[in-house]
Amino acid sequence: MDFTVFLAVIAAAAMHAGWNAILKIRLDPFLAVVLVNAACGVIALPAALWLGPPALHVWPWIGASIAIHLFYYLTLSGAYRLADMGQVYPVARGSAPLMTTLISLAVLGEPIDAQGFAGVALLAVGIVAIAWRGQGTRFDPKALRLALACGASITAYTLVDGLGARATGNPHVYSAWLFVMDSALITLFGLVWKGPAALRPALAFVGPGLAGGAMSLSAYWISIWAMTRAPIGLVAAVRESSVLFGAVIAVVVLHEPLRANRLVAAALIVGGLVLIKLH
Repeated sequence: MDFTVFLAVIAAAAMHAGWNAILKIRLDPFLAVVLVNAACGVIALPAALWLGPPALHVWPWIGASIAIHLFYYLTLSGAYRLADMGQVYPVARGSAPLMTTLISLAVLGEPIDAQGFAGVALLAVGIVAIAWRGQGTRFDPKALRLALACGASITAYTLVDGLGARATGNPHVYSAWLFVMDSALITLFGLVWKGPAALRPALAFVGPGLAGGAMSLSAYWISIWAMTRAPIGLVAAVRESSVLFGAVIAVVVLHEPLRANRLVAAALIVGGLVLIKLH
């Protein structure tokens, strides 16, 4: 992976942790998801109109992606409703890079050797270790199932978007229209499912929503571009180092205790990133 691409994906990981923290504002998790994604669409629309629509053969990729993203939003918000971000986020994000790498290696024939795979595995173990709370703490079984289902959806949309961006020939066109269409679908879904009155409380959080939307859009836009420059599995793995940034935010900003498992997890994640970068 080129060093410039590597640094760009690390920056995307930091922004990804930031927008996920915004999902824990004093608002129903699903409403927060709708708010952040509506903001993504508003921000992306001028770029989409300026770049113009993608070719017809690209639209099935975008359609598949927004359908998978809808499942992702529902499982993520459902898990957040049942468990803390500190438990849900690492499980969802930690399970995804291994699945993505295995599929991209076995099905797509991506050039990932033993060292690269070892880096991905080390990073995934470190990510999941952040969620470890030891005995005496309970992880709601339904929340765990939702978090794992969320991880599977992350794997699916990552592969679809990586291949879709490559098929487009221009990752910026693909990204702009993906965000616009994804925003439209989740907003429409929210209006039909919850009703306009239920979505009204989100209007009180427009500022955080725009900030989260800007971070979410930037983070995934960079990742889609990176997947046209490097193996999809490696990009997915480096992106999930966002969990490390989330742990730093929890300790430094939210003043959560610095547990021993977080130090071990940080060492594993950094070790995995080093292996991937030296790949």
